[in-house]
Amino acid sequence: MRIAIVGPTYPYKGGGAQHTTELAHRLSALGHDVVIESWKAQYPGFLYPGQQTISAPEGRPYPKTLRRLDWRRPDGWVACGRRLRGADLVIFAVLSPVQVPAYLGILYGLGLRSLRRYGMAGKATAVALCHNVLPHERKPYDRPLMKALLKRVDRVLTHSEQQAALAGELTSKPVRVAAMAPHLPSKNAEKSGEVHNNLLFFGIVRPYKGLDLLLRALPDGVGLTVAGEFWGGLEETERLIAELGIGDRVELRPGYVAAEEVPGLFARADALVLPYRNATASQNVWLGHEHGVPVIATRVGALADHVTDGVDGLLAEPEDVEGLRKAIERLYADPVGLRSGVKSVDPEPFWSVYTAALLDS
Repeated sequence: MRIAIVGPTYPYKGGGAQHTTELAHRLSALGHDVVIESWKAQYPGFLYPGQQTISAPEGRPYPKTLRRLDWRRPDGWVACGRRLRGADLVIFAVLSPVQVPAYLGILYGLGLRSLRRYGMAGKATAVALCHNVLPHERKPYDRPLMKALLKRVDRVLTHSEQQAALAGELTSKPVRVAAMAPHLPSKNAEKSGEVHNNLLFFGIVRPYKGLDLLLRALPDGVGLTVAGEFWGGLEETERLIAELGIGDRVELRPGYVAAEEVPGLFARADALVLPYRNATASQNVWLGHEHGVPVIATRVGALADHVTDGVDGLLAEPEDVEGLRKAIERLYADPVGLRSGVKSVDPEPFWSVYTAALLDS
């Protein structure tokens, strides 16, 4: 089968780019002819305040990658669709409604709508692979843009039943669910018996991720490292730290964390904390476990699905500062024992289900 994946890949960074890349490798390993149609300019800078690209790959780059798409060039979107008219399957990796105009241009270039209007079957099947059907922090244009895209593809893939229900509000097309598969490089981290009295908050800092809740929940004598890009809110975070009088225990490391720096951050942490207010699918529990540390998470999205409470991590209710504090105190009642329950994830069963959901017509 000839398959095209339209989405970000290296030199773009982050989970979406890593997922696109690993998906291409997995489908190619199944014997399919796979190409990634990616971007040379994905978003205008004001829509993505963080660092967009990196100089060193976060995983194994996929060799058959074209980087021609440009948010400033609608003619290039249509040209991409024309290039893909011989494909059997076109997968649109949807990370933000901002991508939708380009994806509509590609669909126009594919010509599927025109062919089907006259009773002709277009060769390609178009699938919207939705990392998030709608963003965590929404704007007025998000819903109409996503509705326009989802009604033009043949089917939709989401990473949870909750997201599938949301997609079902926007389209009558078939919606399938497959849990996000791991796309993390294996670390095989050794478990340590050392207690650091330090926690880790890792990744892009946005309001829905609940850093402010964690700061309020931090027990006496416990430190915290916050490592990642701040999408706004850095000054407010610094003010909150000062108000709480915990500046001597909180280290802020704003900015992109290069791959080679990540193991050192986890080596100095007793647990990764994910105090999210809401979530969909996430790799972050697996990220913590791959680095050999337990995870304290809230019961939102898929986070709780990957934490066995009291075995390889601890769970708390979202937006419950006292409950989060008690979970941290439970960690420090037996930090070495909790770490001993951490195991690396086996990605193969996840990917088997995931690729089958994409390929099954």
